[in-house]
Amino acid sequence: MKTVITIGRQFGSGGREIGKKLAERFDIPYYDKELLTRAAQESGFCEEMIKNHDERPTNSFLYNLVMDTYSFGYNASAFVDMPISHKVFLAQFDTIKKIADEGACVIVGRCADYALDEYKNCLKVFVHGREDMKIKRIMERHQLDEAKAKDLMIKTDKQRQSYYNYYSSKKWGRADSYDMTINSSVLGVDGTVDLLAQFVEDFEKQN
Repeated sequence: MKTVITIGRQFGSGGREIGKKLAERFDIPYYDKELLTRAAQESGFCEEMIKNHDERPTNSFLYNLVMDTYSFGYNASAFVDMPISHKVFLAQFDTIKKIADEGACVIVGRCADYALDEYKNCLKVFVHGREDMKIKRIMERHQLDEAKAKDLMIKTDKQRQSYYNYYSSKKWGRADSYDMTINSSVLGVDGTVDLLAQFVEDFEKQN
């Protein structure tokens, strides 16, 4: 197997669990928080700093500078002047590419689909779900009441959306940004894993 699967997800949709089970199904590496640990090791940033900036948007006007810096190779002076949030993003971006170069895997979040946009062996998936089912999952997982679970869901998704739309040229959660979007509330976690596994196998045959 050579497919790299990236999974964007709404908070509470089970995207993380689906990604993990999919990786287990194909016996390939899985990266979520593991990506942050590796990015810290390879970039020299402390892991705490990377976690603090994980999937968090920034309002810095230096965005174009960052993209130019990334596109044309690091310019030492530009990199020094860059906000820490951009440096962390670039560290993750580099790590995602290195991981993909090593072979088949599942990567959750962190604009991985955008980082691997040029990779022909990358399958880009987005997992969403019904609001009531997402809230129920969040309540169970985080021991929250319904109001707090809903508030956390809205806040987290806004954060992920802002981060993705800021750093990528695509729109978070919009169908044409991905190869497949799937409502995990319809088939449940295991049913969604089965469907995605079939999709991956068919994709492998085509490529």
